Amino acid sequence: MNPITDDPIDRSQFPLDEWALTEAEFHTSTQGRTETLFAIGNGYLGLRGNFEEGHKAHAEGTFINGFHDTWQIRHAEEAYGFARVGQTIVNAPDARVIRLYVDDEPFVLADADTIEYSRTLDFRTGVLERVVEWRTPSGKRVLVRSRRLVSFTDRHLAVIDYEVTMLDADASILISSQILNRQDKVDEFSAAGGAATGGAGGAGGAIADPRKASGFADRVLLPRFKWVHEGRYVLGYRTANSGMTIACGAEHHLETDNEWDETSQIDDDIAKHVYRVRAKAGQRIRLVKTLAYHTSSTVPTTELADRTNRTLDRIGEAPIEEVFERQREWLDDFWRRSDVVIAGQPDVQQAVRWNIFQLAQSTARTDGGGIAAKGVSGSGYGGHYFWDTEIYVLPFLTYTSPQVARNALRFREGMLDAARDRAVELNQRGALFPWRTINGLESSAYYAAGTAQYHIDADISHALSQYVAATGDRDFLNRGAIDILVETARMWADLGFWRGRGSSRGPGGRGAPVSETFHIHGVTGPDEYTTVVNDNLFTNVMARANLRAAVRQTRRMALEEPAAYEAMVKRLSLEPGEIEEWSAAAEAMHILYDADLGIHPQDAQFLEKELWDLDNTPDSKRPLLLHFHPLVIYRFQVIKQADVVLALLLQGDEFTTAEKRADFEYYDALTTGDSTLSASTQSIIAAEVGYRELALGYFRGALFVDLGDLHNNTADGIHVASTGGVWSALAFGFGGMRDYLGKFTFDPRLPEEWESLVFHVTILGALVEVTLTQEAIAFAILSSSSHDSVELWVRGERVLVTQDAPITVPLKDDRPTIEGAPTTSDIEGTVRADGTVITASMPTIVSDLDDLPEGLVGMD
Repeated sequence: MNPITDDPIDRSQFPLDEWALTEAEFHTSTQGRTETLFAIGNGYLGLRGNFEEGHKAHAEGTFINGFHDTWQIRHAEEAYGFARVGQTIVNAPDARVIRLYVDDEPFVLADADTIEYSRTLDFRTGVLERVVEWRTPSGKRVLVRSRRLVSFTDRHLAVIDYEVTMLDADASILISSQILNRQDKVDEFSAAGGAATGGAGGAGGAIADPRKASGFADRVLLPRFKWVHEGRYVLGYRTANSGMTIACGAEHHLETDNEWDETSQIDDDIAKHVYRVRAKAGQRIRLVKTLAYHTSSTVPTTELADRTNRTLDRIGEAPIEEVFERQREWLDDFWRRSDVVIAGQPDVQQAVRWNIFQLAQSTARTDGGGIAAKGVSGSGYGGHYFWDTEIYVLPFLTYTSPQVARNALRFREGMLDAARDRAVELNQRGALFPWRTINGLESSAYYAAGTAQYHIDADISHALSQYVAATGDRDFLNRGAIDILVETARMWADLGFWRGRGSSRGPGGRGAPVSETFHIHGVTGPDEYTTVVNDNLFTNVMARANLRAAVRQTRRMALEEPAAYEAMVKRLSLEPGEIEEWSAAAEAMHILYDADLGIHPQDAQFLEKELWDLDNTPDSKRPLLLHFHPLVIYRFQVIKQADVVLALLLQGDEFTTAEKRADFEYYDALTTGDSTLSASTQSIIAAEVGYRELALGYFRGALFVDLGDLHNNTADGIHVASTGGVWSALAFGFGGMRDYLGKFTFDPRLPEEWESLVFHVTILGALVEVTLTQEAIAFAILSSSSHDSVELWVRGERVLVTQDAPITVPLKDDRPTIEGAPTTSDIEGTVRADGTVITASMPTIVSDLDDLPEGLVGMD
């Protein structure tokens, strides 16, 4: 991705508001994107930003975290150990539908003659509100207002408050409120049912976009329960293959002074409650529709139906406004812990708060579930969980909502048995977590860029270590989370091998060998454009940290919590000598370095390849994965997402300042930005090594990934990892914060055009407000649950912050500033250690010639 310097948002459609996202004009051309941007959720339940009337949507969607069905993966050529079971999130029964007819004319926003239109997602209230004034074909004016929320305080609850008022004439109004099984039943107003899918390959070599979800061929939701009483409906289903169950209920309350009557209908795949209102001009019609969803992998549908009824009963006992008030109170507390303030930059401020709000919507009420790559905003990536969670989302949660971070780590702990089984299947000891999954089983059908990413073990261990250091929650380790560190350390010790003169092992195959270095072969790092390599730098550096963490924490437990240690030893059959083996492997880990180029090679063979000439690759051939066979891409030095550069962030204390700059300059020029995971990391390291303008450009690239639809796939759902990366770019990049083994340091790099940056971090139970200006950095403890003081370090100087004494540290503007950006031309012509010259080119075929810049025709 090229750095972003301008505001990429059409402000006539989306006016500036630092606490809300408003759509002032409706355009069908942006409907897919706005359905995602205006989605609401709480981490468990998500409703896409489709209109209640349910007509002409880009992709209708109601999603529940983890609610999925399975299907058999059919490989063209089978092999032992390939993933066998695919998992895809299910489009849950849609209870949002409220169809409106005025004098038998349907209200279809895409076709309507609208006098006024606005839709607003308020970050402080957590409410999506829409106001439309519609002129019917006969000329009558109708005001339609709606409010919608998914509750942060009750994870199973959503509310729609729908109002209709005839402004200048009487009319016959019909409101049809529905629950519809869109996954299996073709909506009478849509071309097809089900969730959005990637589609089939077409002419000219077009392929299905792998970032989209796979579709189902057969019926998914099997009817098991239906019930209606007065204005309440409950439908229940069981998924065809995974056996998961769901109950969806809706309660209706109509308020109006107009005369009206009602009818009801319920079938296996649809429930309808229909109101016929003889509307008088100026008399409001208000329908409050309360929705409840419950799911399970083991509980019968009838039990879920009982739970659904209890939720609706409980909510009905108090005025509905109390639900909206509790939502505001929850968000008041959330923003107190999580807000980031950028003075004098309104477009940045709005986008930052939108991104942070998306983190809340994707994580807040996962309550022990995973955090999907799209949260609950869309079907992209099939609803799967990736390593994105631990590296890009967990830092935000750890430092602002520690309990949510703990829940996410408990989810990984619950996957340990499946990870152990997967390790056995791949002939390894310990545990190997799946690269992509919902239910704990590996779901990646392309092992080279999926299963081979063994680094996920180290990523999870990194997030666990970061959480424990930031919170001091050793009890979490003692109660079982230590098992993650032990089992992943076992995997690395078994996967790697010793190489060097006199290589041997001690008695029983353990202990420190006589060899020189410890190697890890046959893995893929974060960069999916370079697969199944030897000694990937990121993997080795992170595996080393994983092994060290296991050694450190097990030894600490043995000394400080001997009872917990003995229980762990018995539980895991930890053998004498294993801890020493991990320590030896960590300290002998092979870390590649090329003295001639002055950089750390991404892997053992990376520098042998020629450069892909990104400077002259046309936009029509991006992203590369949609235009070139993987084998073509694999032959070049070209990077999908930050790999070595990510290691510089996560294990920055293992590299010198000079090494970071050299590595950044080399690999930044090779990074395509085809992944949304790159921009935030590139921004952080660019800021650290001195590329201040470039850092800001990359930050804006991450900031507007979805708001500006920079990757042309926002319609598939929010890029949750990128939203987490935005926070990291602010706190770790411009704020300069680092946490290495519990030492919290700050080395700020505030953009020159920013007046100030204020963010909040929770450290050892203390909520610390950090205020950064061009001249100083200040710290204040706003509240604390355990510690009255926090020890911090600012550019090498120790700072003790107490609740009674905020502190300000002056800053000298003595950090280097580097102009411009690295390019492949900076690398081309350099000489490898073997004397060969690195050249830049790109693959071409005859059909590409018209797309190539002048002077490049004929290059391979």
